Amino acid sequence: MRKYSSAIAAALLVSTATPAIAQNANSNVSELIVFGDSLVDAGNTNTIFPVAANPANGYFDGRFTNGYNYPDLLSIDLFGAPTVASLDGGTNFAYGGARITSTTFIIPDLQEQIALFQGFLANGGSVDDDALFILNFGGNDVFYAAQDGVPAGYASDSAYLSDAAAIYAQAVLTLEGLGASNFLVTGIPNPVPLGFEAENYLLAELAGLDLNDDTVLNFFSYQDFFARLANDPTQFGLPADLNFDTNCQAAGAVPDCSGYFSFDGTHPTAAVQRAAYLEIQRQFGFSAAVPEPSTWGLLLLGFFAVAAAMRRRRAAQIRSVRVSFG
Repeated sequence: MRKYSSAIAAALLVSTATPAIAQNANSNVSELIVFGDSLVDAGNTNTIFPVAANPANGYFDGRFTNGYNYPDLLSIDLFGAPTVASLDGGTNFAYGGARITSTTFIIPDLQEQIALFQGFLANGGSVDDDALFILNFGGNDVFYAAQDGVPAGYASDSAYLSDAAAIYAQAVLTLEGLGASNFLVTGIPNPVPLGFEAENYLLAELAGLDLNDDTVLNFFSYQDFFARLANDPTQFGLPADLNFDTNCQAAGAVPDCSGYFSFDGTHPTAAVQRAAYLEIQRQFGFSAAVPEPSTWGLLLLGFFAVAAAMRRRRAAQIRSVRVSFG
């Protein structure tokens, strides 16, 4: 049975996607599993190439902007800490430079990132039923298609982007087969003709998925978000005179960048990432999972055990003080 957010169905009727309606199923997130490119990378590519997000150029903690990206902010909101790159032992498998198609040298693309996740599971890793799987791809595929000539192995740019959309949608089914049931899939971020074309392919592919009854697929359209942001930045907490023409690095405004849309000419600033996070929360309302009743019992037992230990420790400390200074 097909089950996807209303944004996908609505977007098939118009040229651009529309915001989705928040669903109750989103109020039970227990952890984040992230796949994607530089918009959501928590430091994997910078670990391989330390100059990729060089802090000397204003990049923050391996991210491709001057602060946390939207999965980081969502993780901080839900769990009190940002996402952790998979190379550092976390579950953020995103790599800056990644594409949907397996056409990138060294950098793991979408299917290769899923293979890394499968390796994580095979080595004892586990994922809760309430995990949210974030997939954020497409920008680098549009950049690739926009280069001179036709992508290798394809008859046209359109054929390449159509195939990329099919691979992107298939990844949802692959992850569903690995136990995922709650997804946030982002559209193509590039507001250019090839980007619009790619997003239409993607929407059609996602709408055609035959998902399990309990699977929730949430779709976030960057193109819709960017268009509304450009029309009125203030609705997203950004200044009315937000600079879309000059990037923060070129303007020498690092690390603040609060008045700029782009950090380096390719990636949005941390302020725009935060605006995206707030818009995602407005649309979908993700919140942390509430423990099951049986889990509450274990937590209470643990609480009482910790409290008893603290009382014993406090008594020991008092006796120690009395011996030292009595």
